[in-house]
Parts: sequence; structure tokens; C-alpha cells
Amino acid sequence: MTLLTPWGEALDRSSVLPEYPRPQLVRESYLNLNGVWDYAIVPGQAFTEPAAWDGEIVVPFSPEAPLSGVERQLMPGETLWYRRSVTLPEGFMQGRVLLHFGAVDERCRVYLNGVEVGSHQGGYLPFSVDVTESLTSGTAALTVAVHDDSDTASHSRGKQKLTRGGIWYTAQSGIWQTVWIESVPPVYVERLVITPQLADSAVDMLVETSAPGSASVTGSASVTVSADGTVVAVAQVSPGTAARIPLPDVRAWSPEHPFLYDVTVTLGDDTVTSYFGMRSFGVGPDASGVQRLLLNGKPFFHAGVLDQGYWPDGLYTPPSDEAMIYDIQTMKDLGFTMLRKHIKIEPMRWYHHCDRIGMLVWQDAVNGGSSYNPAVITIPAVAPLRLNDKHYRAFGRADAGGREQFRRELRDTVELLRSVPSLALWVPFNEGWGQFDALDATRELRQLDPTRPVDHASGWHDQGGGDLHSLHVYFRAFRAPRADGRVLALTEYGGYSLRIPGHEWGASVFGYKRFDDPARFADALVRLHEEQIVPAIAQGLSATVYTQLSDVEGEINGLLSYDRRVVKAPAERIRAFTAQLRL
Repeated sequence: MTLLTPWGEALDRSSVLPEYPRPQLVRESYLNLNGVWDYAIVPGQAFTEPAAWDGEIVVPFSPEAPLSGVERQLMPGETLWYRRSVTLPEGFMQGRVLLHFGAVDERCRVYLNGVEVGSHQGGYLPFSVDVTESLTSGTAALTVAVHDDSDTASHSRGKQKLTRGGIWYTAQSGIWQTVWIESVPPVYVERLVITPQLADSAVDMLVETSAPGSASVTGSASVTVSADGTVVAVAQVSPGTAARIPLPDVRAWSPEHPFLYDVTVTLGDDTVTSYFGMRSFGVGPDASGVQRLLLNGKPFFHAGVLDQGYWPDGLYTPPSDEAMIYDIQTMKDLGFTMLRKHIKIEPMRWYHHCDRIGMLVWQDAVNGGSSYNPAVITIPAVAPLRLNDKHYRAFGRADAGGREQFRRELRDTVELLRSVPSLALWVPFNEGWGQFDALDATRELRQLDPTRPVDHASGWHDQGGGDLHSLHVYFRAFRAPRADGRVLALTEYGGYSLRIPGHEWGASVFGYKRFDDPARFADALVRLHEEQIVPAIAQGLSATVYTQLSDVEGEINGLLSYDRRVVKAPAERIRAFTAQLRL
């Protein structure tokens, strides 16, 4: 029987994830294309539209996801086709028409009326296509062809595996984030880069346009900053050049007070809205000289939870906006201040909810590479093993093309998320999964984004770089090691398992310490923190990441059941120990 979340159970196929998908750059022009499309899965990888279609699929759920209505695995060597008609509303076209895809896993080509209009590689990042000339009549047939080699190739794939089990989950494919259309003027605001300068009571604003350096871009962009509906700053900004805008009586953003400023930018005939939070992240000593993570210039303990971003009914795709909010708000209500987004990039609305609710985010890059060497990724969990990550073959990174794709996607991830107020730290590699040249990745991250710390190799195969001495501890008691000049962080631990009858995804059970009684499970959670974690804070521990937010398939070590219907321990008992995770 399919395991459904409350939101999946209530899904309306005529209104699937209807919310505006890009809260950081909003226009009034918006046409949502989610909903029922035609689909076909055919053998081979020829880009020839199928003669017959297999049925209907609910976009943006992957064909492997129950909510798609298909529940079929796309295999390497097959092509997944999508089709629907697009009709622009009367008066919609005001200049150029852009077709947006939040994410398509993993390679795709896009056609209108049988003519290719764009393509993309990489399953986790958004892309757009200018389709103005193809929609001159206002109506067109939109088709998309997708290939996905899953874990049989070296591209980024996260925790997807065709042979799922343990910590590896169902492979998913195709469109898995919102598809939408907007109309823009001939010259429009393409991107905003917003960088708070808290120490200077100012914000840096960069307006990038669709025609950088073009003679058609005349004059400046008008920027208005508001707080609680009151205008606090107005500035004229030259496109392509960052401008510093002073702010009076700055209100700082923090998990306790997640205050957000509103922004309106007008460039010619184009107007967009956005927002930002005034905060700073960094590393520095506390009053005792211990290196700590800093928030707004002061030591702040990051009490986190590992968040895989999987759903039993939607896989990578949350069944609704409310489902995303539930995960974030529930963890905050339990006393946590941070979510480590694990080996996945979420829809932009997820980050928006973290911004406004007040939840710090650690962002993992999405791992890739060929098959992982079990000795490299599992032995360190139980015995000391530290390898030099320039041994590419040992880490599944012998393919030079795969390494370059990872570097490119790491850069693109930073550019996508750099203006997110809640994003506090970058994690390029985890537990040796496709790790390579972590010190080089750290240097590049610092150049791209000097405003955030870096955990260069979470868990093991530490190359001695980054800002964190990052440890994963599951099978032994945690004891704070000797300081090495970096911030001490327990970036994965716990993983206690409790099966909840009636809320399981399947018969398999995976976890690091199993319990069969809810009371014993709660007692163990409290004892773990009171005996091992809280005492280590005085010894230098500055951040923790408990494994994990929810069960995922056969891995039943979540604080929540996979269907999000059960919190496995009484909330007051969890809050009792999270209240002690403070500096």
C-alpha cells in the first residue's frame, strides 16, 4: 500500500504547487504549467517524439513517485517524454516570454511545435528558455524529452540509487520542480544579488539585466527598501554595478527574530519584488578563546537536524507548500535552529520559508562520481581512515568530465542561493561520496562567497582545510577531541531508529541503534544529549546535526515518521535537551 502524507492524500490534480516558485524575484506575470500532462517512456535515446503515449502524469512529480500517477522507474537507455498544450492568456505577452523549469533530472531537450528551443544538463538546478518566437500565435504544443542514467554515470545524483536500500533511496527522474511561464519587457531584471553589510548598516545591491552592456539599457534601476510597509531607503543603481545602500536603525535577522526587509526594483518597464535579511556569518573566538561559529558577530550554537528532503508520495518533490512549511516549523518548534540540507537543492520556496520562519540552513553540494568504493565510504564509520582525495579513482572520480561538471554545478549552486538570508554555511563534500580536491573546492567557495564558512569534508577524509573540524559519530560515544584551530562540529550523530506500525514505507529496517518502544526511544534521546552532547559544548563543540528529520524509505531513524503524521518522542522531552544546546 502506498504511504501518503496528509498533503499528498489531499492533492488536487488541477492545482499542484500553484504558489509563485521564485519568491526572491517576483513579477506579476505568471502562468503555472503544473498539473496533468501526457507521458511516454520509450526504449533508446533518440529525440523523436513517440508515436503513441502511455497515459497521464501529474507534473512536477517524477514518474517514480506515487503522486505522479505513473510509479514506473525510468531506466538508463530509456527516454521519458512529456507533452501538453500551452495557451497564453489574452494580453499575457508584453515583450519576451520565458519558459522556466525548476529542475529536471538529468538531461533534457525542450520543444515547441516540434522545434527544439532549449536543452539542459544537471538534475538539481533551474533553467529557462526564451520562447517568444515560438509562441507568436499564443498557443503551442510543449514537449520535453528526458534521459537519466541515475547512478550508472558520474553526474551529480545525490542519494538516488537504482538498487535502493539502507542510506540510498529510490532513483527519481524527469521534471520534479514547478514548470511556469512569465512575460517580460525586452530589457528586464534577470537577477538580483543582495549582500547584507550588517557592520556598516547597509546592503549591497547588484541588478543584473537581460542585456548587460547593451545600449538598450539606459538609465538606472530604482530600488526601494521597506520595513513593515514603511519605506526606509531609496536608491538609483546602475545595472551591472553593485551599489551600497545605507539603512537607518538596522533590524538584524536571526532565528529568534527573522526580520525581513522588502525590496522593489524598477528598470524601465520591468518591476520585480524581493527581500533580504540583515545578518552576518563567520568564525571567531568566544570569550575563552574557543573558535565558534558567529551569527551577527557573536558566538551562536547551531543545533541542527539532517534534512534529506524526501517524501514517500512525492520523492524529491514536496506534495505541497504546506508540507515544506510543516517540516521547517516542526523542527523549530522542537527547539532546533538549523537544518542541514543533505545532498539536495530544494525549490526556492523552501529557502524562503526558512528565511521567514527563522531557520539556519547548511547547504550540501550534490555528490556525483562513479560507483563508490565501500572501503572509502563505510570503513571510516567504525575505524580511523583518512585518504588523500587526490586519489581520484579511489573516490570514484577518475572521470575528468564528471569532475568538471561538479565544479560547474558547485559554482551555479552558489549563484542560485547566495542571496538566501538563512543560508549560513557551505558543505561541498560528505563522507567521501565522490570527493576530490576538497581544498581547491574550499578556495573556490571562499572566492565566490567570502560571507559564509565552509565545511570542506563533512564526516571523514578530512584534508585539514575549511572552517570546521567536522565529525560523524554513530557507533561510539562522542568525546570532544583536542582543538585544531577550527570550529568543532558534530555534523552527523544519533540516527536512533523506532518503527511506527502503520507508518512504515516497507518491511526493511535500517538505523544505527534500534528501539522497539517509544518510551525507551525518548529516554535514549535525552540520555544521549545530556550525557554526551551538552557537556561537550563547554569543551568547544559549536554545532550539531542530529540524524535525522524524518524516516526515509527503509531508513527509520527520523524524529518524524516518513509520512510526517507522527512525532516519535514527546515534544516537551525533545525541547528539554534542545534548550541546552546553547552557548
